[in-house]
Amino acid sequence: MYGLFWRSLPGPFIVKLLITLAVLVGVFFLLMEVVFPWVSTMMPYNDVAV
Repeated sequence: MYGLFWRSLPGPFIVKLLITLAVLVGVFFLLMEVVFPWVSTMMPYNDVAV
């Protein structure tokens, strides 16, 4: 799967590397800003009664 992704990117090695890094940073920020906060509201540890 990663080989297919790498071969489908245009340009020489350095361009492929920069595109891959940009995609990884984008996925990281999407997870941190959208996905993880949404999932944490559904976790049962938020319903604490002492």
